[in-house]
Amino acid sequence: METTVDTRYWHDLEDGRVQCDLCPRFCKLHEGQRGMCFVRANQDGKVVMTSFGRSSGFCVDPIEKKPLNHFLPGTPSLSFGTAGCNLACKFCQNWDISKSREIDTLADAASPELLARTASRLGCRSVAYTYNDPVIFMEYADAVADACHAVDVKSVAVTAGYINPEPAREFFAHMDAANVDLKAFTERFYRKITGGHLQPVLDTLVYLKHETSVWFELTTLLIPGENDSPREIEEMSRWVVDHLGPDVPMHFTAFHPDWKMRDLPPTPAATLSQARRIAMGQGVRYAYTGNVHDAEGGSTYCHHCGRKLIGRDWYVLTEWNLTEKGTCSFCATPLPGVFEARPGDWGAKRLPVRLGDYAVAVE
Repeated sequence: METTVDTRYWHDLEDGRVQCDLCPRFCKLHEGQRGMCFVRANQDGKVVMTSFGRSSGFCVDPIEKKPLNHFLPGTPSLSFGTAGCNLACKFCQNWDISKSREIDTLADAASPELLARTASRLGCRSVAYTYNDPVIFMEYADAVADACHAVDVKSVAVTAGYINPEPAREFFAHMDAANVDLKAFTERFYRKITGGHLQPVLDTLVYLKHETSVWFELTTLLIPGENDSPREIEEMSRWVVDHLGPDVPMHFTAFHPDWKMRDLPPTPAATLSQARRIAMGQGVRYAYTGNVHDAEGGSTYCHHCGRKLIGRDWYVLTEWNLTEKGTCSFCATPLPGVFEARPGDWGAKRLPVRLGDYAVAVE
């Protein structure tokens, strides 16, 4: 059964339709119609969100899988999504969830309070809104975040950042950290491959950096022949340094053929390593490779003395050279991010969770 809640970001049109103002799509809906995101719809002449309290599944993942390398390293994060998305990425790696138009996808019910207390009981330091984009279910994500903060659990948004300025202020006010997909650095790619536009994402990133305290990192999935040219990576990295500063980590991750782009080859590891070098050459202090086995590209190094601060082998921490204050053990240079006195030891484990198993224990 769908659970609907009223939303704030919409207005009436003169022709009798309503316009959703959550994201730059500005979906114009007749009565009974759903937006492209699937979970926001026109019911009784207003835009409602139809998936409050329902999820496509829950799983405890390492925080590094989001990926976040500078936010509570080594700790577990209770991760979940809903259904639908407000972009139409042809390469989507979670297409069975993000492209779902079936309410049956939302099989698991979870109140914000149950979810928060289950995360706490499982020892998770955070809850991650992921698999599909949380901006489309922001009312649910915000309520979960409030419940999480009440039990000292952080909130992490894994998002494409495709959201309008006013709702962005409300949404990110509830978040402690985010990984934002900067999918490419050309309008051509966004229009052709994602069905969206680049500038709104850049606007979100500038807002996050200069008007919030949210810790965020960037991820770019490099697709052969589409967004992996050295020139584009150089321009993207230079923009990041100029507009966001050198301390925002960038993750370059490998594409695997999926959804509507099965005819392209996987990203060569050499392309990721080259992107990492280009980014650091443009002044990015923390650049990473992902979706490949690359211990060097996955580890964190002090930008001042060059020594290894956090060693990683996939999602397993192999070395820790940070002081309790989050500074380099060798030269005392601070490492930007959110760190506790000791790292977590969750490792690479993936633990599927049935919230119903915890309902009696925590309700």
